[in-house]
Amino acid sequence: MKIEYTIDRQTLTLHPSDMEHLLHDMGSIKHIIKNKKIKSVYLNLKDIRNYDDYTASVISYFHDNIKTFNVSLEILSATKDFKALCDKIKSLQITLNKGRRKREHILVLIGEKTLDTACNTRKHIGYIGDLFKSLMTIIIKPKILRGNETVDLMYKVGVSAIPIVGLISFLLGLIMAFMSSIQLKQFGANIYVASLVGLAMARELGPIMTSIIVAGRSGSAFAAELGTMKISDEIDALTVMGFNINRFLVLPRVIATMIALPILTIFSNFFANVGGLLVGVFILNLTFPAYINQLYITLAIDDILHGVIKSIIFAFLIAEIGCFRGLTVQKTTDDVGKATTSAVVSGIFLIILTDSIIAVLLTYI
Repeated sequence: MKIEYTIDRQTLTLHPSDMEHLLHDMGSIKHIIKNKKIKSVYLNLKDIRNYDDYTASVISYFHDNIKTFNVSLEILSATKDFKALCDKIKSLQITLNKGRRKREHILVLIGEKTLDTACNTRKHIGYIGDLFKSLMTIIIKPKILRGNETVDLMYKVGVSAIPIVGLISFLLGLIMAFMSSIQLKQFGANIYVASLVGLAMARELGPIMTSIIVAGRSGSAFAAELGTMKISDEIDALTVMGFNINRFLVLPRVIATMIALPILTIFSNFFANVGGLLVGVFILNLTFPAYINQLYITLAIDDILHGVIKSIIFAFLIAEIGCFRGLTVQKTTDDVGKATTSAVVSGIFLIILTDSIIAVLLTYI
């Protein structure tokens, strides 16, 4: 070998005088690392004259070759600027390697996705089971629930959402009434605009639209809050202190959402019917008493309860999936964004899926 080296236990120290020598002796160095079971390699650059891009690139190439033996590399006798340059080159290579990821077989990808889905499903089922267990504990001992926190969350989920829920519901009722009136006019059935808007909002659109809005606002907020707590080690600190995370953090959010969302749904129905009323009075020339009377004849208490009960189910799904995504965040801030997006998408998907299942069940029951 052209490079001087010393071996102390499982540590190899290299003293290259030229980067060409390091490249030339690459095979011999790898042979020593393998046979001597080296764990750490020190690269002493005190004899190197030029700390330039070429030197940093050779060191990076050298590191790529020896890291297959699970050894660490540390640079000695180099300036801080040069070490920063080496780190920068290393980070760029990591980025390029990610971009050049080896294409895997389609069956391997399907298998990996299936295993990931099965693992996440198992974790989610265990999480829901623990959540119900904590809920039963709260029912038996209500004083355990953090009342002030729950009320504060009810305000954030419910009261703060009234303006946006009211505006969207009002516009939705307006659009439904206007579009349906185009067809109903042809049959002289203008009065049934009230029935259409009232029934559709009470049974389907009211709970669904309100739940989607809450999923976007509160579901994402729950995931972001708990995810931030996770990466800042606050969750671990609470666990070490003996707190039950589901009981302390998740249940107040679930209960607050289950109380606030049905109330928001009733507000949504009201604002949508106001929108339909405006179309009926000012475009279809219906009288105010006639519109209200038709709405009263069409809507039954069962229709309103149907929407309210569905909204309670949707509220549970929104809150629990938002908290679950937040608690599964790892240790990077990038995971918080992914968890937030996943919470919203999963929440909306579960809302629509559950609504479809309820519709089918009610049809055949």
